[in-house]
Amino acid sequence: MIEKKITKILEENIKDSKVFIQDITGSNNHFNLIVISSVFDGLTMIQQHQVIYKLLGSMITKEIHALQIKTLTWKQWKKEN
Repeated sequence: MIEKKITKILEENIKDSKVFIQDITGSNNHFNLIVISSVFDGLTMIQQHQVIYKLLGSMITKEIHALQIKTLTWKQWKKEN
C-alpha cells in the first residue's frame, strides 16, 4: 500500500518522526499527511514542507496526485493535543 510506503520513507529519513496519513478520496492517490518531528524546530512552514517534498519528490504526480501536508514540532503537537 502506498500509505505504508510514504510512512516508511518519512519515518526512516526524518529523525524522531511520527507520521499520520489518510487517503482522503479512496482513490489511493490523494492524501492528508501529518508529520511530527523535532527536525522542524526553527524551520519555517515552507522549509518544513520542502523536507517532505524532497523525500517524496519521485512519487509526486506519479503515485501521489494530491498531498495535503501539516507539519508540527513535538512541542506544537503536545500543545494542540
